[in-house]
Amino acid sequence: MLRGAGFAALALTAAFTLSACAPGAEANEEQAAPAETTVTITDNHGEVEVPVNPERVVALDNHVFETLDEWDVPLVAAPKGIMGTAWPDYTDDAEVADVGTHREPDLEAIVAAQPDLIIGGYRFSESYDTIVEQNPDAAVIEIAPRDGEDPMEELKRETEILGQIFDREDEAAEITSELDQSIADAKQAYNGTDSVIGLITSGGKIEFAAPVTGRSVGPVFSALGLKPAIEQQAEDTSHGDDISVEAIAAANPDWIVVLDRDASFAEPEPGAVPADELIAGSEALQGVTAVEQDQIVYLDSDFYLTEDIQAYTELYEQLQEAFAGA
Repeated sequence: MLRGAGFAALALTAAFTLSACAPGAEANEEQAAPAETTVTITDNHGEVEVPVNPERVVALDNHVFETLDEWDVPLVAAPKGIMGTAWPDYTDDAEVADVGTHREPDLEAIVAAQPDLIIGGYRFSESYDTIVEQNPDAAVIEIAPRDGEDPMEELKRETEILGQIFDREDEAAEITSELDQSIADAKQAYNGTDSVIGLITSGGKIEFAAPVTGRSVGPVFSALGLKPAIEQQAEDTSHGDDISVEAIAAANPDWIVVLDRDASFAEPEPGAVPADELIAGSEALQGVTAVEQDQIVYLDSDFYLTEDIQAYTELYEQLQEAFAGA
């Protein structure tokens, strides 16, 4: 009996051993392996270890709201004062704490939200050191486009980093691919010779958005190889530079691309006038080719709030359609 029991036990042990060595066993072990809980990304300051799919996220950078909203990423706090009505999933949600605006930030609201991840930067870049100090248990990153780098490549980089953090790398690749395609299509539609001027309107004034370095419209020149109607470096990269309607008329651009800052806000600045009234309705500009031929492209009304990869993709698609129809 003892010998038989010993043999049976030995046989059972051998069976388990063979089973463990079976071809499918290793694969099952791999399938059972836990998913990565953190990922090391390189932000604007260096390498940072951040949680994958963090549960409590604070976002302060306008460039990321659209992507996070598309991916159904909940936020525990956001700067509702500079979000307008573009992201109601966040601004209308009472559970999302209001960080206010970059001019009057409520940084204590971030602390109270007990975040795992804080996506700072852009308008909130001056608060970075304070945010890091006040939230020692959170990963704090800044991934907004960096000065001196190609703006479109920076938007793609930002999207790819978000894809790593939220385990959405395929979706991030699709978003960046759509931007590349929209640029290629707009380039193909542009004839390469028409002159273009970028303008910003606000508070009843027209400002000049310098090629390449000007706010919002500037990067479009380098991305599409547009011919500037006026060659000039930006003095004010945020709000645009002074320009007279006479100077615009003298430049006689074939195309005008316009950002209406006031259109982004439910309560525009005092003296605000719609961009089309300021430009198409200007008596001094009636002889300008762009006005005569109705070759004026107005950016989406929320563009000043967003300036994200989706906004630029839509703008390039808009320009492609305009150029192709001219």
